[in-house]
Amino acid sequence: MTNVIHFNNKLQHSRDKKAAINRKRKLLAVQKVFQCAHCAFKCEKCGTQIDPDERDNISEKDNVRVPYRFCEGCSEEYIDYIERLHGRGDPNCYWHNEVWLEAWRRWIDYQGIIDRYLKSKEFVQLLKELKETRSD
Repeated sequence: MTNVIHFNNKLQHSRDKKAAINRKRKLLAVQKVFQCAHCAFKCEKCGTQIDPDERDNISEKDNVRVPYRFCEGCSEEYIDYIERLHGRGDPNCYWHNEVWLEAWRRWIDYQGIIDRYLKSKEFVQLLKELKETRSD
């Protein structure tokens, strides 16, 4: 009789195992969104490493508020993108054509969508659930 497996114990073990797998799946979902997307030490556009103070110096220099963490090159391109939207821009940068403008527009749209996703009620619920399971 000592070798009898109690059904309730086995069922609880199975539930615990499924809950652990589900929690791991949720953690991976959150990790994929936050892992490198919000790193303070890399350019949000190209991914190169940057000095956190570099961004502030660039935006102050050009009197343009840059709402992203960019390396110097991407910051200059962003500023030129904004200037071109206003009918200005550096005419020597002939490669900043319509396709280049569209690439920037789509990248900015993507950033907005990611921001909306992070603020969605479902993602907020996921974070809340993970916070609750960590405190248990």
